[in-house]
Amino acid sequence: MKTIAVLTSGGDAPGMNAAIRAVVRTGVENGIKVMGIQRGYSGLINGEIFEMDRHSVSDIIQRGGTILRTARCEEFKTEEGRKRGASILKAFGIDGLVVIGGDGSFHGAQLLSKLGIATIGLPGTIDNDLSYTDYTIGFDTAINTVLDAINKLRDTSTSHERVSIVEVMGRNCGDIALYAGIAGGAEEIIVPEKEFSEDELCKTILQGKLRGKMHSLIILAEGVGGAGKLATKVEEITGIETRATILGHIQRGGSPSCFDRVLASRLGYRAVELLIEGKSSRVVGMRNGQIVDDDIDEALSLPRRFDENLYNIANVLSR
Repeated sequence: MKTIAVLTSGGDAPGMNAAIRAVVRTGVENGIKVMGIQRGYSGLINGEIFEMDRHSVSDIIQRGGTILRTARCEEFKTEEGRKRGASILKAFGIDGLVVIGGDGSFHGAQLLSKLGIATIGLPGTIDNDLSYTDYTIGFDTAINTVLDAINKLRDTSTSHERVSIVEVMGRNCGDIALYAGIAGGAEEIIVPEKEFSEDELCKTILQGKLRGKMHSLIILAEGVGGAGKLATKVEEITGIETRATILGHIQRGGSPSCFDRVLASRLGYRAVELLIEGKSSRVVGMRNGQIVDDDIDEALSLPRRFDENLYNIANVLSR
């Protein structure tokens, strides 16, 4: 393994820079040339490749986003586009590739490996929707960003004695809503994994008011969606002033938390180790506090997990 490359793909996530830093410095420490690929698979196809060294990744561990940039690439979804990407990697003498991203990025790495490129995937997504790992890079920072917003919204909701419905990201995974909802003391957490009734929600809000609650905080996952529509419905039924807040892409930004920086560093270090060991088509993650690696095909085929126990805890504590 003489030359490796690293790219970030799909949605950005806090901690991606820490992972890039770990890959570059671990590679250099082992006498390996490390190349950076800008703008994900799009940049790969266009040959946007440059050499990186220790200085290239100085002063980035605390920065959100990704210094390599990221982009969607429709061309790479075609067989011709993937063959072009593999040919460019070989033209640059690149023996191995570290891909930092979500499930879509992993599918790209999976297909490149079938074209003779040694690939290792790192889970970089705020959604925490990859079942083979307990946590993805960026998730912890995202839920803390949501928690900060919830704390601020609680102040104004209490002052006006209103219902506040907060829509958070996560695609079809409710983990951001679940974790932030518990930490923020939400009265109700609505996630795509569990059915919910508008009537039952309104009943819960009214019962809370009878018990003396000054406000109600509802966390809604974007996989369910429709915060504005739900707010209108709740206000019509309960007669309580209700406001919807969609946090949007603010959840992707900001300086990564300590947890995400350490996680990304550990995963990036292990990714280079695997390439040195001659491994390919693997993904690195964390389970029960330990760094693990799995076959990429098996990892992508795992069904989505949802923490039923944590959801039940949330229901008990919210009443």
